Amino acid sequence: MPIYLANNETEMVALGERLGRAFTQHPGALSVHLLGDLGAGKTTLTRGILRAFGHDGAVKSPTYTLVEAYEFPARTVYHFDLYRLGDPEELEYMGIRDYFADHNLCLIEWPARGDGVLPVSDLVIAISVSGDGRRLELQANSSVIAALLPST
Repeated sequence: MPIYLANNETEMVALGERLGRAFTQHPGALSVHLLGDLGAGKTTLTRGILRAFGHDGAVKSPTYTLVEAYEFPARTVYHFDLYRLGDPEELEYMGIRDYFADHNLCLIEWPARGDGVLPVSDLVIAISVSGDGRRLELQANSSVIAALLPST
């Protein structure tokens, strides 16, 4: 299980960009679960991932809308924040399965709130506070995804 350290926001965004570049090498759909307490840096990491695809604007957590779409020539990236999800069944009403198709990349904050409805993730990124920085533990659920991850 690769472990990365980010000492500040700049390093967290840079790590996200490295991961995003790795994700561009995977031709199919990808599901990434982002774990961590409030303020751990899940959205900051997402900002870096989106930069690797060419997004240079603001990225905010879609806490109230549940999902934000970012369209790129090669694929669409969906950023989910399920923190305020009342019941996993709500995901069925929004057509959740359609998001995990084609070449889409789905980044999901608070995935435990969608247990039983969300598909199994391809990658889990657990973010925790470590001193003034962050510690990221990555768990790939296939050898194909593990091979894409940047070296630590």
